[in-house]
Amino acid sequence: MDEYRVRVTKDYLVFCAAHFITFDKDQCERLHGHNYRVAAELTGPLNESHLVYDFIALKRMLRDIVNHLDHRMLVPLKNPLLEVEERGAAIRIASCKKEWSLPREDCVLLEIENTTAERLASWIAGRLREELARAGLPSPQRLRIDVEETHGQSAVYETTG
Repeated sequence: MDEYRVRVTKDYLVFCAAHFITFDKDQCERLHGHNYRVAAELTGPLNESHLVYDFIALKRMLRDIVNHLDHRMLVPLKNPLLEVEERGAAIRIASCKKEWSLPREDCVLLEIENTTAERLASWIAGRLREELARAGLPSPQRLRIDVEETHGQSAVYETTG
């Protein structure tokens, strides 16, 4: 059976962001940042133009998604070890005997459990699916998102349907 897929990875599909992760039920990493790189691979049938997806539209969607994360503090809202609250123009985060107060405009509040590369890849995949649907494009048969947080260190999220 024939299979078609497109892959997009460009120098501008990057974002710089601060984060920390929690682990072992009571530990927090130090606040730090990465220069993340994103790649997407989509599998599906050819359309009437003999394309799986138009590269130009796909690149624009991915660029918009990563630009939303660029130069921000990534805050996971579903992490049971974090207390996150909005206080006027600030976000207060508390966990592991630490507390941060950050400008709201510098934060991206994400509906994920932890800001690991794995969960960021899943979040990006969800956003890309939303953007494809908004553009009236079919959902891919398979969608793979790679998030590299540093050279040689990446996570992959892949989903079907």
